[in-house]
Amino acid sequence: MNFVTLNNGLKMPQLGFGVWQVENDQATAAVSKAIETGYTSIDTAMIYQNEEGVGKALKETSVPREELFITTKVWNSDQGYENTLRAFDESLERLGLEYVDLYLIHWPTPEFDEYVDTYKALEKLYNDGKVKAIGVCNFEIEHLERLLKECDVKPVLNQVECHPHLAQNELKEFCEKHDIFVEAWSPLEQGGEVLQNEVVTKIAEAHGKSPAQVILRWHLQNNTIVIPKSVTPSRIEENFNVFDFELSAEEMKQIDGLNKDRRKGPHPNEMNVR
Repeated sequence: MNFVTLNNGLKMPQLGFGVWQVENDQATAAVSKAIETGYTSIDTAMIYQNEEGVGKALKETSVPREELFITTKVWNSDQGYENTLRAFDESLERLGLEYVDLYLIHWPTPEFDEYVDTYKALEKLYNDGKVKAIGVCNFEIEHLERLLKECDVKPVLNQVECHPHLAQNELKEFCEKHDIFVEAWSPLEQGGEVLQNEVVTKIAEAHGKSPAQVILRWHLQNNTIVIPKSVTPSRIEENFNVFDFELSAEEMKQIDGLNKDRRKGPHPNEMNVR
């Protein structure tokens, strides 16, 4: 496993396991398999409605709590200072934990303009020792600039949609400048056409790897944190098996050239659902 050091000194696995769109009753088996495979970073959220299933797997594992890195998120309808503090306590109870390693704002929902107050609640949780680190998801540069100006604790990371068809180069450059990691959700474009791309399939063939493994390796070598999701045991193992090969500079350049700035999910400025 590769580890990155966040801007507050906390170490985080660069490869984690996501459980978006995993049913609560499937989450326990999926997370248990992931931990058995070697993942120690698990990423969930209140809106996924599987925190209890994740928590059950965490309770059953023999891996010590301090060796696990657990992330969850505050949903749009729970934004605002007091609402966020309450939502965090509820997530903690569902997970069956005394603290989480990383707590994130799920979307900025700029139409409601509560993300600064929400982030100040995250700062309180951080200062009170209930979370080891705080950050955001789906924040554009303008949203990050407001946090940096109006809040005290710098986000450790920004979790955004990122894959070869949406490389997020401008956002990555801004985040790197401010010592904020980028974490990729939908790193494989939700199993999209990028997995069939000729450039990717040729590189995969050359390394004796799958297209998914090549793309995950591309993320890792771009210094991006990545959280692929699967409920299939063989795929969970395959996604983890990405540390025994390396892409050349030319191969990285070829994959970089696939960028179309094309999203599968909504644009953050338009995602104001509650």
